[in-house]
Amino acid sequence: MTTLLVVVIFAVAVLGLLVAGLLRSHAEILRTLHDMGYGENRQTSRIELKTRDGVAAPRPNATPARDVMGSTPTGTAMKVGVVNTDHTTLLAFLTTGCTTCRGFWEAFADRDLELPGDQTRLVIVTKGLDQESESLLRELAPSHVPTVATTQAWEDYEVPVSPYFILVDGPSGTTLGEGAAGSWRQVASLLKQAVADAGLTTNPRRHGSTGREREQRADDELAAAGIHPGDPSLYPDPNTVEERDDT
Repeated sequence: MTTLLVVVIFAVAVLGLLVAGLLRSHAEILRTLHDMGYGENRQTSRIELKTRDGVAAPRPNATPARDVMGSTPTGTAMKVGVVNTDHTTLLAFLTTGCTTCRGFWEAFADRDLELPGDQTRLVIVTKGLDQESESLLRELAPSHVPTVATTQAWEDYEVPVSPYFILVDGPSGTTLGEGAAGSWRQVASLLKQAVADAGLTTNPRRHGSTGREREQRADDELAAAGIHPGDPSLYPDPNTVEERDDT
């Protein structure tokens, strides 16, 4: 009887050690998974754009979004707001000497270019004028697309190659997607997916349909009709307005 009791006690002790070991191992596994980010319901605001084979991969680490400051192709100082805005901004980093960039210059010249999302603004960013062909830049830069010549922006965003694209959410200042591609069709497809993954509206809008741009188009149309700011026809005398009888 004593022998049996000793055997039982020994067996219980061994089982206790085994259970303790399993619990310790399980705790280590859970701690490792937690450190790797598993088991948490977290959402990321940065969706990396995947690139095709042979195209440079996105930056390993996203830099903080910043406003873009530089000059126009003609040398006038220029600043484009990127953060703390109510829209997303697509920064297209192009150069005048890049062969692949030529297709993007041509695509961006189209006033009916479709951009993903309801509030996406296209901004072309080149190197500083001292590193670009000024005459070619003036020829390539579309008049309806903000084009900023600034090497500083390339350094701020740590742009690895050209062409390169970074989509920034203005209200949050976060990078929604980025990457390189060989054609606008590829970029548009990747950006559409990034916008959808970020939960933003994916209905494409025609480039040039922001309030400021609509106002500019209206001014241009009035000027073409010979009506300029201050024209009396823009400020009718209320005493001469006919009353409409809807009865």
